Amino acid sequence: IRRIGLFIAVVAVSSLTIAAQEINVRPVTEHDLLKGSKDPSVWLTVAGDYNGQRHTQAKQISPKNVASLVPQWVFQAGVPNPGRGLETTPLVVDGVMYATGNANQAWAIDARTGRALWTYQRQLPSNFSASVCCGPGNRGFGILGDRLYLGTLDAHLVALDRKTGKVIWDVQVGELKYANSITMAPLVVKDKIIVGTAGGDGPIRGFLAAFEQRSERRVVLPVDGLRVRDRLELRDVVIAD
Repeated sequence: IRRIGLFIAVVAVSSLTIAAQEINVRPVTEHDLLKGSKDPSVWLTVAGDYNGQRHTQAKQISPKNVASLVPQWVFQAGVPNPGRGLETTPLVVDGVMYATGNANQAWAIDARTGRALWTYQRQLPSNFSASVCCGPGNRGFGILGDRLYLGTLDAHLVALDRKTGKVIWDVQVGELKYANSITMAPLVVKDKIIVGTAGGDGPIRGFLAAFEQRSERRVVLPVDGLRVRDRLELRDVVIAD
């Protein structure tokens, strides 16, 4: 099967925002993230919940009726990734899909109609592909409150307004000259946004970094040689019952 840049729905400047149409949103809370996939009407993390099982509690689709599913709409993404297609997991909240694409495109999409409510496109450095080992793919957003969080191929973490797709803040995490890039979906734990650099296919040392949701202040610094220059106490990010 040839993988192409399409979203198919079934029934069961540093950046540019195009055709912004404000969306009515309710804030996603830490409690919502802890509930994870127990609410089948939403999908709030790349894996559905902190267990990482990617299993939905939805009951309307079952082994008995899955064969009757048919396409309802197709959304064409703008940037191809030959041989790999799209590698994102869309988030779904209140009937809106928040999806990322190749070369740091992103969209808010009406889940019923497939209509783009807004479009975001990061303007990447012209030489970024020389430092990215495995194509321009992206795995998805993190979400908290009224914001979406996106890791970029030039190793930045960007906060977007869920209503409009406009940039709220943009912080540098790594450097292209060290072959740093971010393709993972940011992990939101309490009020921290956690990301790590890609590039393990090459001779680089990867690292994790965490940022405060509201202020963009870095609270965990990368590894410097074999010594951690700063660290976040486990009690600050552990998921409590």
